[in-house]
Amino acid sequence: MLRKSSLVAVLFALVAFAHADNIVDEIIARVNDWIITRADLQRGTQATQEELRQRFPGEWQARWSEAQKNVLRDLIDQKLLLEKGKQLGITGDTEVIKRLNELRQQMSLASIDDLEKEAAKQGVSFEDFKDQIRTNVITQQVIGREVGGRLHITNEDVQNFYSQHQKDMAAPETIQLREILVSTQPLQKNVPDKDKAATQPEDQTHVKEAEAKANQLLDQLRKGANFEDLAKKNSDGPTAAQGGDLGEFKRGELPSSRSWPTNSPASLRSKTLATGSARLSTCKNWSRQPALT
Repeated sequence: MLRKSSLVAVLFALVAFAHADNIVDEIIARVNDWIITRADLQRGTQATQEELRQRFPGEWQARWSEAQKNVLRDLIDQKLLLEKGKQLGITGDTEVIKRLNELRQQMSLASIDDLEKEAAKQGVSFEDFKDQIRTNVITQQVIGREVGGRLHITNEDVQNFYSQHQKDMAAPETIQLREILVSTQPLQKNVPDKDKAATQPEDQTHVKEAEAKANQLLDQLRKGANFEDLAKKNSDGPTAAQGGDLGEFKRGELPSSRSWPTNSPASLRSKTLATGSARLSTCKNWSRQPALT
């Protein structure tokens, strides 16, 4: 779980822009009774960049070269939506309170006042933060009422769109693997890595106990137990803290000893469990085949 300070930094990134009250900001656009200042444009730029970093961490800069052309246009669209929201009497007050309370609960804070204090620690104006939430709420509700309420999309429309854009939606097949390792030897004490077993003659009693434990875990998985939770509590491997996560793999990246499963999530899991009996691996660990999640 992210620390409070880290989570606040991410959530407040959209409004973490310092400005002095004694500086007259430059107006760069007018939208009816609304104005857009250079500070607004800079905040919009920072917000767009932060969103791209979150969504595309490895390629956000390449996407930014195209997205930056739309920042001012998006701000103009936003002002038009806010004006329409005012005409429709949409204030967003209730939703703002609801979202602030959800954020407070996610961060395990006792009150909204504590949330405001967390914002202050990040050098963020809490009022600016609430205004940003309010703006998002109003624009979403206006779009939902004025646009979404008038749309009627049939199954045929969906199928036609998919057929026309199928190549754009194509992505390589990937699977995520997890593992649970049960050591056949006693673990060394005071050794950080859980997978470092003591180098001593193998105790057949311990081997049998390890095999029994592995089969017991496998039985729990077949009955629907959560693989990630079991891995955190029972795995002796280095991935235990991450719930046994081995990462994602594309077709062709898995060792030849592992066949590529079918596409259905249900069949992925059943295939894994059916072939995942406990076995003795070459690294002297009782292991089960990784689960796909």
